[in-house]
Amino acid sequence: MLPNRALLSAFVVALLSPLAEAQDPLRIQSLQRCGDLLASEKQEWCMQVRGLGAKLPRLRLGDDTLPASAVKRTGDGLRLQLNSNEHRSAPLWLEDGSRASNPVWLSLHRSHVLAAGPDEVAKNMDGLTTYVDLVSLLIEESHDGLDEARRLAKKYDAKVVGAIPPLNVYQLRLPVKNLTERDALVLRIGNETSVDAVVVEESAPERGEEREAARQPARKPEKNSEEWAANRFMDAVNYYQRRIPAGETPIEAEPIRVGVIERNVDFDSPDFADYLGACPDGKPRTCVYARDADEPDNHGSTVAGILAAHWDKGGNTGFLRGLDKASQGFEVIVERNSDAGITANIAASVNLVEDGVRVLNWSWGIHRVGTRNVEGDEIDSLVRSGIAMSGYEELLEEFFLWLREEHPDVLVINSAGNGSSYSGQDEYRLPSSFITEQLLVVGGHQRNKEKEVDIDDPSYAVKRNSSNIDMRVDITAAACARASTREVDATGDVHCGTSYATPLVTGVVAAMLSINPRLQPEQVRMLLRRSAMTIGGDYDFEPMDAEDLTAPILPSERNYKMSDKDVGRSARLDMQKALDLAVQSRDRVR
Repeated sequence: MLPNRALLSAFVVALLSPLAEAQDPLRIQSLQRCGDLLASEKQEWCMQVRGLGAKLPRLRLGDDTLPASAVKRTGDGLRLQLNSNEHRSAPLWLEDGSRASNPVWLSLHRSHVLAAGPDEVAKNMDGLTTYVDLVSLLIEESHDGLDEARRLAKKYDAKVVGAIPPLNVYQLRLPVKNLTERDALVLRIGNETSVDAVVVEESAPERGEEREAARQPARKPEKNSEEWAANRFMDAVNYYQRRIPAGETPIEAEPIRVGVIERNVDFDSPDFADYLGACPDGKPRTCVYARDADEPDNHGSTVAGILAAHWDKGGNTGFLRGLDKASQGFEVIVERNSDAGITANIAASVNLVEDGVRVLNWSWGIHRVGTRNVEGDEIDSLVRSGIAMSGYEELLEEFFLWLREEHPDVLVINSAGNGSSYSGQDEYRLPSSFITEQLLVVGGHQRNKEKEVDIDDPSYAVKRNSSNIDMRVDITAAACARASTREVDATGDVHCGTSYATPLVTGVVAAMLSINPRLQPEQVRMLLRRSAMTIGGDYDFEPMDAEDLTAPILPSERNYKMSDKDVGRSARLDMQKALDLAVQSRDRVR
């Protein structure tokens, strides 16, 4: 009987193996430009896919189905050839029978940069990982950027390999083998009259942000709602659901596109499992486009989850997802371009803005080596060398100048940082220190467990100790949230940091714009500050030790009442009242 049993077992395994293989999830893990990154018309894209079967899946790009002739398979990867004149930027996903992959945003715009491989980096004098032979040149606007970059490349025996054309930025691969040779060549190129700045790239920013943000709060919240109550999260969802379709005076909401500069999202978690395939499918709803992550509690999943996670699955809770029944839909595009650090963040941001994004979520930032916190100690995470910071500052300045000239209605929401330092010192902190109407900076707070007070009492929440502070911070929001999990109804770990306060503000700004898309960045800031509750003591504009949590609320933000109790205090996000003011603004902003 034993041989028969063994034979039967082998038969069952053989029978079930194809079925098991067919049930493997189909996931796009990466999608990046490859080949000639400077080609604008004929573009090549390389993707890594988990769960590919023997048969080539069908590729969907928005409303189009890509022909099989446009796809070449290489192991677990696919290589696409697209003509930008025949398509437009859209979500890309795979279909194989009943299986559908996660949709990933494919931008057909021209900004793409290369990341260095493991053999193309080295440690600099500050002990930081830096690119050896890849740098980016910011060309003076009086020159044709590509022509000048090619001229310089020929002069210095380099090669142009990447570009952010709207900013006149071009990436060069230098003929160098070590940092000594690189620095010498960077100095020579930087002295060219046509070169405004040379951007030297250092290690990717979000890894340090993850370490910083993962620190646990002094007391763990039981659930997201406990922390988010300080910003009237549920009140805002309830208000939007009731006010938009209100019987006698309904509001015709607008669809809004949101860009999130993060690496990926875990579509195997219950928080994101129903975002697979085509979206929207039927009625307008929140959509998420992102590469797939290996773990549910990664930085991107938590940030994107605060905006779009499915409700009541035990992990995160998405604010925009809660508005689905009343809204005309929100598209949340999680995109990072490549792993090329800050340069890739800016390249992705440029493409997304050109693709119609109104709000950008930047849950990242960097400090210069030597930055000290409020206690005088040096910050040891998210630091960059002086040479890198100088290049980044020029790159970011060019980005915001371009925004102001070409896309004045776009707003960037940026985390203040978690270094217990000052967010507005331009010598030491980027990008939060930039002064522009199109950059809103968010600090972090947590619930005060020492007092039982009403929600609008300033002591209802306290500043999170690690949050950066000062006059450049526009508003604070809850810094702690639950991460996504792989199990339905399981409780995720607590993640805290200004990274997670930022998407709360991004979400409410997107909702405000859906109510009144004519609002401009300075008007959005004004409404957020006018609607804000307060946090911290009454400093009468002169806080002790100059430790402002945010810029103090002004009399002009309280109907010019000098005696208003909020004047002089720091601002705490009130999501419900911000939406109410957005509704009222429809009659004032034309």
